[in-house]
Order: sequence, then C-alpha cells, then structure tokens
Amino acid sequence: MISIFKLIGALGIILIAIGIILKKRKVQDVLFILGGICLETYSIYINDIIFIILQLIFILAAVYDLVKIQFFKKKN
Repeated sequence: MISIFKLIGALGIILIAIGIILKKRKVQDVLFILGGICLETYSIYINDIIFIILQLIFILAAVYDLVKIQFFKKKN
C-alpha cells in the first residue's frame, strides 16, 4: 500500500514540473511554493535533514520571488 506521504511527495514533484513547463512567472512561483511544501512534508516524513533544508530554501526563494514580483508590479 502506498503511503499518503509518498503521494504528497509525488504531487510536489508534479506541481514543480508543471511550474517549469508553464513559464508564467507568477503562476510558476505559486506552483513552486505548493510543490515545495508537499516535498517538505515528505522530507520531514522520511526524516532527511538535507532535503528538509533544501526544500526550506527552495520555498523561501519562491516566496521571495513572488513577493518581489508583486512589489515591482505595484510600484510601476
């Protein structure tokens, strides 16, 4: 039987892959954040500190980029 956490991890990979394909920056960042959260959940489940840290950095970078886009959009 497949673990719910493995399904969440797979969903994360799919969301990130869709974000890469779409190439619409704002949508891409949202998909990266959601996919990153899914993969972070899986990383915590498998208790892998390297991937936990990696996913935190990935999520924070996507959030930063999304906020930056919103800030510059309102400023211009």
